[in-house]
Amino acid sequence: MLWTEAFGYLGALLTLTTFSMKTMLHLRMVGIVANLAFVSYGALGGVYPVLILHLTLLPLNLWRLWQLRSLTRQIRQASGGALSLAWLKPFSRRQAVKTGEVLFRQGDPAHEILFVLDGRFRAVEAGVPIAAGEVMGELGLVTPGQTRTQTVVCEQAGTLLLVTYDEVRQMYFQNPAFGFFFLELVASRLMQDAARAAKGLQPETTQPAADPFTHPHTHPCKTSTRPSGA
Repeated sequence: MLWTEAFGYLGALLTLTTFSMKTMLHLRMVGIVANLAFVSYGALGGVYPVLILHLTLLPLNLWRLWQLRSLTRQIRQASGGALSLAWLKPFSRRQAVKTGEVLFRQGDPAHEILFVLDGRFRAVEAGVPIAAGEVMGELGLVTPGQTRTQTVVCEQAGTLLLVTYDEVRQMYFQNPAFGFFFLELVASRLMQDAARAAKGLQPETTQPAADPFTHPHTHPCKTSTRPSGA
């Protein structure tokens, strides 16, 4: 009975310890050890209500721990800032664009983000080319009134993936990797605008200008720019 009671006291002590945990990851880990101690106590001492309870809680804690570790890995991967088409496909629709077509004009209401699959586009006011693998239209989500900050025209026929702002918000809360990517994307735009304003540069000059509108090439797309249907 000494060893049986020891498992019971250990489980109680570990359960008490979980209430002092500051992070869910550590709480789940200590909770799993407590479950194992109580399972041993219940099995050796024939205390079946305790045994059944902790046999039920053990897989639940293991599952939650796996979820937490997966979330941590996703956030770590997101720090690289890479955009995966796998995030966009379930929420997007494809649109073919012809040469010379105006996608939208500066000041137009903004409702969606656009990802360039192929073709070539240009932000007119900034004089910035927009190539395959780049994103445009994300600033409209965070600007007052949600309006377009640039006029964009198609210079070479191509294909876009369109994702509405409502769907972007949904991905932001559901997918931590996309949330980090979007924050880095918007921050990059704002920093580029601030840097150009501080230097007094004009977009039309011959000096290389930071792209205020499209995704920098320092964050390449993980997948091919010509995926199968979205």
